[in-house]
Amino acid sequence: MMKAIFLDRDGTVNEEMGYINHPDRFIIFPFVGESIKIFNQLDFLVIIITNQSGIARGYYTESLVNELHDRLIREMEKQGARISAIYYCPHHPTEGKGEYRKECDCRKPKPGLVLRAMKEFQISLQDSCLIGDRYQDVIMAKRLEMKAGLVLTGYGLGEFTYQQNNWEQNPDLIGKDLLEVAQRLRTLNL
Repeated sequence: MMKAIFLDRDGTVNEEMGYINHPDRFIIFPFVGESIKIFNQLDFLVIIITNQSGIARGYYTESLVNELHDRLIREMEKQGARISAIYYCPHHPTEGKGEYRKECDCRKPKPGLVLRAMKEFQISLQDSCLIGDRYQDVIMAKRLEMKAGLVLTGYGLGEFTYQQNNWEQNPDLIGKDLLEVAQRLRTLNL
């Protein structure tokens, strides 16, 4: 069985800008390549999971999302970092049109994206970790019996500062950014 780092995208890997509807708005954090290299060195698959309801809402197309993801993979490869896969949910339960407006199992915090990756890559969730900038990422990880990491980029700092007293479960790792979480993971050898 393989182990994986599941990464949220917006706010964790790239700057949080709401709906990223143009390639110029997709700004990858400068520390992401080094972070992913650490995960790779620790023998983790790196899999990005992201909600992209802007597709359902008609703000942008799936082809734009695929273009951004191809760019992310290429940029990481240039830095010697390997992303094994990127999974996204294009749906929204109440907004949008046609096939994209539906209740699905892939919209985080539902587990569909992680379970799909688990089957395709033979991943042991107990040996894996989900890292994101939202408390919902922590909850999702805990429900799936994974380790949970919280970055303070994106929405993370605000959620940690103002809402942590209401949290029923805490992240296993917290860092100011993805690199700090990667370094802690390396030190702790979780």
